[in-house]
Amino acid sequence: MATSVVQITKPAATKGTYAFVSLGCPKNLVDSERMLGLLQLDGYRLVAEPEGADFVVVNTCGFIEQARAESYATIHEMLELKRQGRTKGVIVSGCLAEREKEALLETCPEIDHLVGVFGREHVTRVADRLLGGLVEQRTVFQPAPSRPLPDTGRMRITPRHFAFLKISEGCDRLCTFCAIPKMRGKHATKPMEEVLAEARELVADGVRELNIVAQDTTYYGLDLYGRPRLAELLAELDQIEGLDWIRVMYLYPMYFSDELIETLARAERIVPYLDLPLQHINDTLLKRMQRRVTRAATEELLAKLRSAIPNLVLRTTFIVGFPGETDEQFEELVEFVGQQRFERLGVFSYSFEPDTPAAKLPGHCSEEVKESRRERLMAAQQEVAFAWNEAQLGRRLDVLIDRPVPGEQRVRGGKEARGGLEAWIGRSYADAPDVDGVVYVTGKKLRTGQIVSCEIVASKDYDLVGVAVG
Repeated sequence: MATSVVQITKPAATKGTYAFVSLGCPKNLVDSERMLGLLQLDGYRLVAEPEGADFVVVNTCGFIEQARAESYATIHEMLELKRQGRTKGVIVSGCLAEREKEALLETCPEIDHLVGVFGREHVTRVADRLLGGLVEQRTVFQPAPSRPLPDTGRMRITPRHFAFLKISEGCDRLCTFCAIPKMRGKHATKPMEEVLAEARELVADGVRELNIVAQDTTYYGLDLYGRPRLAELLAELDQIEGLDWIRVMYLYPMYFSDELIETLARAERIVPYLDLPLQHINDTLLKRMQRRVTRAATEELLAKLRSAIPNLVLRTTFIVGFPGETDEQFEELVEFVGQQRFERLGVFSYSFEPDTPAAKLPGHCSEEVKESRRERLMAAQQEVAFAWNEAQLGRRLDVLIDRPVPGEQRVRGGKEARGGLEAWIGRSYADAPDVDGVVYVTGKKLRTGQIVSCEIVASKDYDLVGVAVG
C-alpha cells in the first residue's frame, strides 16, 4: 500500500536503504509507523523489497503461538537473505523481542540487533550502529514508561484515508491466558490533549476514518485522571472537522457508563459499530480467565447497547478449548452466540502460553477438541453472518472506497459491467479494516478515500456487492 508521511520532510542525503516488515495487531502497526517515520527523518530511505536493502527491520508479534510462528518464519526468511549477501543486516523489534529478549539471540544468533517494544525510539541509533559495524551492544530494552510514547510523525503504511489511533498502552486486566502485560506493561493513558493533537495531524494528512485502538479502550483515563474518560475523549474527537468516521475497537465490557453509551449513540461521526472482546460467557470459565465480568452483566450491557444505538453492529471474539472447558460449557457458548446474533465474530482456539497463569490450570483440552469446537462455533456464526448480509439486500449503505479490485477479478452481482463501470473494494460502517468483510462496488469515476452511497444488490459469503448511486 502507498505510504503517507505526516510532518516529515525528506532529507537531502540518504544514509542507507531499508525494508520493513510489520506483523501483528493495529497497535503494533502504529509502532511500526512511528519507527518508519523516525528512520525517514534521520535520512534512511524505505524500499519495497528486502532483497538489496542495506538492512531489514522486522517488527514482530509475540502474542500467541501462531503469531510467534509467523514472526519466526519471517525472521528466518530475512536471515537467509543475509546469508546470501542480499542484505547486510536484520533488526528484530516488537513484542517477540520484548517477550523473549536475549533468548531470541540464542535461538537466532545471526540477528544483528534486538529492539524491545519501548526501545522503538532508538531505532535510528540501532541502524547507525548496524551499518557502522558496531556489534558490542546488540539489544535495546527500555522499561515501560509511565506515559505512552508519542505516536506523531508517523510514516503511515495504511491507505491515506484511514488510520489507527492508539489512545493508551499496556493493560491492567491480567487475564490468565494473556501475556500482553508482560510485553506491553501496565495500562498507561495517553493524555487527552496528545490524542487530539495526533488525531488532527492525521486528519490534516487526509484521514477520513479513525480507528480507535488500545489494549483496553474503556479503561482510558482511569490511571491518569482517576476515572474513565473515554466518553469525554470521544466527544472531543467527534468535533474534529474533516473527519467522517470514528470506529471504536477493543472495548472491554467494564466501565460502560450511561454517559459513554449516550456519547456513542448521539455522536455524529462515531459509527454504530463496537468491538467488545468477550472471550466466553460461562461464569465459571470467565472466573478462571479472570475476566471480572459475569454472563448476567454482559447480557444487560448488550441489551442496553442494542436499545440505545440504532443499527448497531457488534463484533466480539471468543476463546474455545480453555483449560477446564466442558462440553456443557461450550454448548452454553454456542447457544449464547445463537441468541445474541453478533454481526461480526472471531473464534480462537486456546493457545498454551507457558508464562501465563492459565498454563498451570488443570484440564487442558487436546488440539483436536479445540479445533473441533472452533469449527463448530464458526459454523454457528456463519449462519448469523450470512443472514445479516441477506438482510442488507435492497438497503443503501455509505461505503468508504479502499482500493480497486485487483487484476481482472470483477464482482458485480452476477452481471457484466457496461457503460464504463469500474469495480472497487470498500467498507461500510459495519466493516473494520482487515478483520471484517468488504463491499464490492461498481460505479463510475470512483476513487480511493471516497465515501459513496451504494445500493446493496447481492451478497457473496461474508462480503456484500453494491452499486454506487450517489
